Amino acid sequence: MAQFQRPTLCCCRKVLTVPSKSCEGGQGLGQCRLVDIASASNFHCFKLRHFHLDLRLNFAVKEITGWQVLELVAIQPGVQTLVLDTHPSLLIQSIDCKVPGITGAQDISPSLIYRVDPFTDYGSSLNISLPAYVIRPHRAFQITVRYTTTDGPAIWWLDAELTCGQTRPLVFTQGHSVCNRSFFPCFDTPAVKSTYTATVRVPEGVTVLMSASRSAYSKQDRVFQFSMEYPVPAYLVALVAGDLQHVDIGPRSRVWAEPCVLTCAVSKLGGSVERWLNVAEDLFGPYVWGRYDIVFLPPSFPIVAMENPCLTFIISSILESREFLLIDVIHEIAHGWFGNAVTNATWEEMWLSEGLATYAQRRITTEAYGEAFTCLETVFRLDALHRQMRLLGDNNPVSKLQVKFEPGINPSSLMNLFTYEKGFCFVSYLSQLCGNVKRFDSFLRAYIEQFKFSSVVAQDLLDFFLCFFPELKESCVAQREGLEFERWLNACGPPLCEPDLSAGGVLTGPVQRLCDLWASEPPDPEAIANFNLSSWSTFQTVLFLDRLLDRSPLSHEVMGQLSRCYSAQLDEMNAEVRIRWLQIVVRNSFYPDLPRIRGFLHKHTSRMYTVPLYEDLCSGVMKCFAAEVFYQTQARLHPNLRRTLQQILFQTSALSTPTGSVPSLLHPTPSSPSPTPRDQLGPSDPPTTGTIALRDVNVSA
Repeated sequence: MAQFQRPTLCCCRKVLTVPSKSCEGGQGLGQCRLVDIASASNFHCFKLRHFHLDLRLNFAVKEITGWQVLELVAIQPGVQTLVLDTHPSLLIQSIDCKVPGITGAQDISPSLIYRVDPFTDYGSSLNISLPAYVIRPHRAFQITVRYTTTDGPAIWWLDAELTCGQTRPLVFTQGHSVCNRSFFPCFDTPAVKSTYTATVRVPEGVTVLMSASRSAYSKQDRVFQFSMEYPVPAYLVALVAGDLQHVDIGPRSRVWAEPCVLTCAVSKLGGSVERWLNVAEDLFGPYVWGRYDIVFLPPSFPIVAMENPCLTFIISSILESREFLLIDVIHEIAHGWFGNAVTNATWEEMWLSEGLATYAQRRITTEAYGEAFTCLETVFRLDALHRQMRLLGDNNPVSKLQVKFEPGINPSSLMNLFTYEKGFCFVSYLSQLCGNVKRFDSFLRAYIEQFKFSSVVAQDLLDFFLCFFPELKESCVAQREGLEFERWLNACGPPLCEPDLSAGGVLTGPVQRLCDLWASEPPDPEAIANFNLSSWSTFQTVLFLDRLLDRSPLSHEVMGQLSRCYSAQLDEMNAEVRIRWLQIVVRNSFYPDLPRIRGFLHKHTSRMYTVPLYEDLCSGVMKCFAAEVFYQTQARLHPNLRRTLQQILFQTSALSTPTGSVPSLLHPTPSSPSPTPRDQLGPSDPPTTGTIALRDVNVSA
């Protein structure tokens, strides 16, 4: 349960607001609003102590059946309705109630009265009527919900041919941000945390993993038992089941994957994970979750990585690029402190998780690999941020750190680079105010210790910061003209300032010089020949290609020169490099390299590589080519991705959003359904638009 002041309900708008606390108990800059959960109307009336899941996985019909037991305590008297978040795909069979210690803990009511009401297009409201004599303040009671899941957004069933080994089916869940209400009824908000246990029954030969601190397996009964002994919000409960094997890679870490992927995954990570954990602990204090395991999932995994506690989910496609793999795993490790241990209480302040985790990730890479490498990666990401800014415009409200979205908007719509990179810049500015990065490390250690296992709002962080550095409070840094904390949080546009990245010049300088040579009229072949891309790091190469892509359209002559110089060389590099060259090819209609696009799309079936290429192909003159490749490869695509690509192919022109406009993100209209992120599209979801290429938001959760 979140350890912050009890929320109050703003009845006039049915928007829950949570008064922010501070280390001095003062007033905050704003209020935390919870508009994305049906349970907002009364979750503050109850304390969720613990819940248990008892589940059976049926791969034949792609269903999960079982029950959930919620252990609750009434906080307020007289409340006779419990409201939980659920989803139309989750079918309720029955609900009953027990009060331990009364009549031998027998059922008070064999079947409680309940109803399911519409809430939004991403969930429903489960209203459970409670007997009056059950609800007594501070007395515990149990609610048991028996249910079956069908085709909900949290649960991804993969037929055998969609797995890496193509021998056994696999299922995984993805709860971020508000999808787990289709996995189990819950208070689906990061403001509520609890411990949980689970019992999972599976067919023979299936291994189950969950985001839990303890696990056990009974081979005779084919039953897996899990326990998460630390409180977590609903979105961090995760499950994967399939043909999975493991190798230990450290004293508290192991890699899980399908057998055909496992050797590669272990060789790419080696002993690095324990090294990264040790660096993180030196910076931010003890790693509180016990184990840090990683499971590599098939290309159908809809995002790059997910920081599920004790068990990071990561897409196997990223194994091609060691540098991207390194950054993604370190980012998820950083979430062990920022996002998991201390969580944003509302999705409107997602930067409290992602901005702080990105800062922590870069502190870890600076200590482990040096400042130049970290600055290079940061320049690459900030380039993408400014690219997104140019497309959206300086006044787009999604660029705020405190985004206010109206009821009905899916919080996953806010998964954009601003939460990561603008949030990072604000945290970096706070670090600069301290005058010493080590002093800021000490602050972050104290922040984690103060708020561990709780959920916070921005005011908690900022008040604690000013209490930790009283000299900064006395000098009124929060009101410094042009850099006011309020302006950082609520102003649209790019970051108010960016950190000094000059230490990366040794790596970014050659990239910019080569870009400038290609921009000259005409390009100087001899000068260009002095640059050898094969000696560059992946981040240098992708930065170069991104900046070339920004200069498109390029002349046919320049494209011919680029192809002669680099095409064969880039063919030998990883997918993060190749996709950028292929986007240059598409956006400049360079037909000689079309066979490379066909080969790439035949090999890569993950959303992060297919969607941006299809968007570019369909927004130009190559739509027929895109359709041809799609029909050749569609059998190997996950049904959700297949639907997305069909919509891009056949509805792009009708449904594309004009550049600089995101009309439905904050204010849905009857003719414009609230958007679902590309990582969780379902059967009836609208297509993605070509406005922002996925490469610009290709970030870990």
